[in-house]
Amino acid sequence: MKKIIAAFDGLKYSRSALDYAIFLSRYCNFHLVGIFLEDFTYNSYKIYDSIRKEDKRLNAKAKILEKRDASARAACVSDFEAACQTAGLEFSIHRDRNIATDDLVHETVFADLLIVNSSETLTHDAEKLPTRFIRDLLSDAHAPVLVVPRQFKPPEKLVLLYDGEPSSVHAIKMLSYTLSGLETMPVEIISVRAARDSSHIPENKLMKEFMKRHFPNASNTVIKGSATSDLPGYLAKQEKNCLVTLGAYGRGALSRWFRESMADIIMKDLKLPLFIAHSK
Repeated sequence: MKKIIAAFDGLKYSRSALDYAIFLSRYCNFHLVGIFLEDFTYNSYKIYDSIRKEDKRLNAKAKILEKRDASARAACVSDFEAACQTAGLEFSIHRDRNIATDDLVHETVFADLLIVNSSETLTHDAEKLPTRFIRDLLSDAHAPVLVVPRQFKPPEKLVLLYDGEPSSVHAIKMLSYTLSGLETMPVEIISVRAARDSSHIPENKLMKEFMKRHFPNASNTVIKGSATSDLPGYLAKQEKNCLVTLGAYGRGALSRWFRESMADIIMKDLKLPLFIAHSK
């Protein structure tokens, strides 16, 4: 039984992250760990809400606000616990109270997969996708990361983005190893090639040999054009809810597709779950 972790901000609870985590835990027989990030530097109120020079009851007000946050966080933990019990899952709960990014990266050392909402910020402010928190997390995580949209849609198909780079093959390997219960779903491997290039996928013979052992029923699609302009339109026309796999290489450096905003488009515009894995 593999161990997956799902990260939550107890002050802005992501129900979709919970739903994806429960779906995959049931489908693939995972032990699910809820990581509740209770960063001591982060609360629901801005500091100036509790500080007024003329307010002699500063300490009392601060305590009320802190108690409200503690209650909100406890309610989210209880909701997670109840949902896991209802789903009949094996689960654990970790309440991490230090710096959120550091705590979560450390947790990934001992996990097979991390699930996190794409809009997670662990701050008061809304940010464009991918947020700084997500970018930092993706560059440092020691396990594959499934970045999920705000709305849960049960995955019905796997889309494997393959550009011929080792990083994209590694991501497909990790998907096969980690989410081994999903191989019964339809699988499509997609490559984007320039108009002047061959219509075959890169390293055609070796890739087909590899895929035969991991996803023997996968179909192959080659799109002629640009990844950022032609691939999103193709994905948008999919009739089934897709889970997309994207490669990344090296700590601190994301794949060619990510740097060209492909991941931004998939998360922001297409709102699809993204499985992202590092290669060394």
